[in-house]
Amino acid sequence: MAFTSAQRIALTVSLFGILAFLLGVIAENKKPPYGTPIKGKDVVICKFPSDPTIAMGSVSIVALVLAAIIGHVSIFFPYKGKSVPRGALFQSTSLSVFFVIAELVSALALAMLLWATITESHHRTSNIHHDMDTQCPTAKTGLFGGAAFLALDAALFWLVCQMLALNARADYLDEDDDKGEYGQVYAADGDGSKV
Repeated sequence: MAFTSAQRIALTVSLFGILAFLLGVIAENKKPPYGTPIKGKDVVICKFPSDPTIAMGSVSIVALVLAAIIGHVSIFFPYKGKSVPRGALFQSTSLSVFFVIAELVSALALAMLLWATITESHHRTSNIHHDMDTQCPTAKTGLFGGAAFLALDAALFWLVCQMLALNARADYLDEDDDKGEYGQVYAADGDGSKV
């Protein structure tokens, strides 16, 4: 079964969105709650267990960015070699609204993933503290998980945008609907019996 270009793009957005989600959730689950403080002379050195949190957070960021880029492509791609002007696409109010929502959710997911990954990386590299009462913190609990769910939401919004863009394209190009003609149906047209 050969996929159309719209189906391939939708599957790619879905794949990267699910990948960003899974990696973000795994990063949240693997993140230690705190490090182990080792007291030295006038300093505390924080020792953290070896875990893939930073790597998974970084790959989740890349997957989210790819999902958003391909989401943009899904809207403006010239399917079947026919391009549609942006103005004609965004005359659809629902496409405009979902496009803005997809942009905002993608940006928020990216910000949260970056915040969690950079914070976790900072805690690992700056592990010598002069405060003798430090608890060896890690990134805030829930940031990776929340960002993962936002990444999945962003991918879903990009898929909705693609469907709305395909509808706007069909309206602009007056493409035939595979389901036939739509028309007015009157009560007098039926035989009146209930099935």
